[in-house]
Amino acid sequence: MRITRGTRTKGTGTTPTTRTGRPRVPGGPDGRRMLLVALVDRTGSGLWASVSVLYFTYVSGLSLAQVGTLAALAGAVGIAGAPLGGRLADRFPLTRVLIALQLLRAVASLGLLTTDDYGLLLVFSALGGLGDRAASILTKLYATRVSGPDRVRYQALNRTAANAGWALGGLAAAGALAVGTTAAYRWLLLGDALSFVAVALLTLRCGQPPSPSRTVTATGTPAPTARPATPWRDRTYLAYVATETVLFLDDAVFKVGLPLCIAHSSDVPHGLAPLLMVLNNVMVVALQVPLARFGATTAAARTLLLPLSVAYALGGTALALSTAGGTRTAVALLTGAAVAFTLAEMLHATVSWELSVALAPGTAQGTYLGVHGLAQAAQRTIGPLTVTAALATGPAGWAVFGGGIALTCVIQHRTVRGRLSRPPLSVPPVTVSEH
Repeated sequence: MRITRGTRTKGTGTTPTTRTGRPRVPGGPDGRRMLLVALVDRTGSGLWASVSVLYFTYVSGLSLAQVGTLAALAGAVGIAGAPLGGRLADRFPLTRVLIALQLLRAVASLGLLTTDDYGLLLVFSALGGLGDRAASILTKLYATRVSGPDRVRYQALNRTAANAGWALGGLAAAGALAVGTTAAYRWLLLGDALSFVAVALLTLRCGQPPSPSRTVTATGTPAPTARPATPWRDRTYLAYVATETVLFLDDAVFKVGLPLCIAHSSDVPHGLAPLLMVLNNVMVVALQVPLARFGATTAAARTLLLPLSVAYALGGTALALSTAGGTRTAVALLTGAAVAFTLAEMLHATVSWELSVALAPGTAQGTYLGVHGLAQAAQRTIGPLTVTAALATGPAGWAVFGGGIALTCVIQHRTVRGRLSRPPLSVPPVTVSEH
């Protein structure tokens, strides 16, 4: 008899509610704790992300080239964090791996406080990047396992909590920047490090979710398992990940594209850039959970790829048209582009959460999600180059940019059709709690 460690989750096809009629958080107490983890984690990240360049410049005394190299190395090492974290989660208890990664992030942040030596700063930044990407993938994997058939709704709640955390951290960082002292910068970095310690302690209280890849017999001894599937030989999944890299380009639009459009326009006030970021955060917090219900099943998530393509095309068109006309027209079109790309961001998040899991075999979820994480990591490298090329090309560049992503949505819609139309090869094993 095969028994998987964890708790059994049974879907009912409807959203469960409490006795008061309020929607219940999928995953029970552990699900609620992980939402708190997301809030605390991203609050700490919000403290640091907005001031890291200033810290390295004014406190550590690094040159522009050194700061750029530091960020590039952290991003490059972070690419390896996604598949590494996923593979570890398929071989070891997920919560223990998550705790270890959060403590690694804490050590890396504290290390930055202890030195201004460039070599050591490179090492600590690389460790932080590795831990950040791996922890991000494993948090998603935990949500997948603990929430069962309600994983899309749970991920929407998780993303809402994370965006609220980013906003809180960003506001606190803005207050510290008003002070502008070296001590203020150091306190922000210390707050980031302490947030990782806090989330490690919160994760320690979470139960181990069910894992099809880690089984034990009724006597408690490890059960023999077949060799797990590998995503590196799965052409359909690799093709899906390749299209995901393109669909994640909305991130580069907000971080690089819109700010550069505003900076290079003589008609648009520079203060519009942070306002569009605020608009993005507010929309995600307000609409991510309601929109998630449109992708609650695998078939519905795949269908969302078609309206998603329209949102990307509209966003690219608005950016292309924003270069013509006066101040009011440019502001209106840039705001419209921000709304369109935020809508695309939320729809893609819903689609991506469901399809990345549905296309992965249960016995290798961690490994597959780790490879899926490469798409977002790779986008961080090619995204800035793509949007700057579109900006340099002019209106036609933005039209091709939006149209290209829209076409990729259609390609992904066809790519996954064959895999999702097949019946499941096996029934997941019955699970019991290890508490």
